[in-house]
Amino acid sequence: MVLEVSGLNKRFGEKQVLKDISFQLKTGEVLAIIGPSGAGKTTILRCINNLEKCDGGTIIIDESYLCKDYNGKSIYASSEEMKVIRKKIGLVFQNYNLFPHMSVIENIIEAPINVFGVSKEEARDKAIKLLKTMGLVNKRDSYPFELSGGQKQRVAIARACALNPRIMCLDEPTSALDPELREEIAGIIEKLANNNMSILIITHDMTFAKKIANRIIFMEEGQIVQEGRKEEFFDNFQDDRIRKFVVL
Repeated sequence: MVLEVSGLNKRFGEKQVLKDISFQLKTGEVLAIIGPSGAGKTTILRCINNLEKCDGGTIIIDESYLCKDYNGKSIYASSEEMKVIRKKIGLVFQNYNLFPHMSVIENIIEAPINVFGVSKEEARDKAIKLLKTMGLVNKRDSYPFELSGGQKQRVAIARACALNPRIMCLDEPTSALDPELREEIAGIIEKLANNNMSILIITHDMTFAKKIANRIIFMEEGQIVQEGRKEEFFDNFQDDRIRKFVVL
């Protein structure tokens, strides 16, 4: 397993937003986490990327402990260990988070050079290869304001891929895209999975989840209500809460 989450708990003040969350992600698997707003989906993503600290539970990434549960509290890896672990996770935010003052290629090479010490030449070579994969090599010198929503999404994915992560996390990757552009993003995700990258997607888009995911988790009020392989999930809704949410 490239990702193992066990007994994850998280509170914001008096509100418990994650309640004993456990799941696994295999190499090359695409897992979609779906559910209504406020279910805790994005909080899971933020905990896996160490943008939020969980209160209790264990997260293992590629056999390394991001955090380990000890008597109901999460004990985190050291800063040196965390630096290694963070290289294994790519994150694409819902609003892309591209640097507006940087060109497309500058956005992609910034982290490899300034955070992980990759040479500028190596970073640029990798960026060009990624832009070719994304069909955007002709946009290398463009700025984010010159790009469409679908192009911004592909640049954000390329930037996350620049460090060769084992896991790619995408938060609502189709929320601002029309159906044609959603197909483009689906095709890119399929390519990544076929190259043994593991994909974790947070989405409200049921059509997209049904198309792209191997396995689906449905959450509500901080809990996993149902999970299973895509075919089983859509053939057998075990809970009325899912029937209300899912429109097929």
